[in-house]
Amino acid sequence: MTEPELLDNQEIQHLKQFFYLLPVVGFIPALWTLYYRSGSKQEKDLSRVVVTLTLGWLSAYILLGVGAEFSESLALPLLISSSLITSSYFLTSIWLMVRLWQRKSVRLPIVSRVGDRLP
Repeated sequence: MTEPELLDNQEIQHLKQFFYLLPVVGFIPALWTLYYRSGSKQEKDLSRVVVTLTLGWLSAYILLGVGAEFSESLALPLLISSSLITSSYFLTSIWLMVRLWQRKSVRLPIVSRVGDRLP
């Protein structure tokens, strides 16, 4: 493989990893990568982080929404907590995109440990 082809392949892989980090949408290709065990080691590690982060956010969002539906007195605090968790999820995704752009590690302390236990 010549040098320009290798460079193009690395750049394409880098862009593909950015797509994984898109909030909500990137969950599907990340899950696909894990399910079919395709991609490089870096892509698999990033996919584990993305899947764990998205499932954690989705679980918290659904639970807080259901709690707000059934509790009149706690509805407002639960909805505010839900919006804070959603904002944190989007900001974390953007922060991970910046780290990926800087070619730094995209591992998160707790999320990566949980993600490493995924099959």
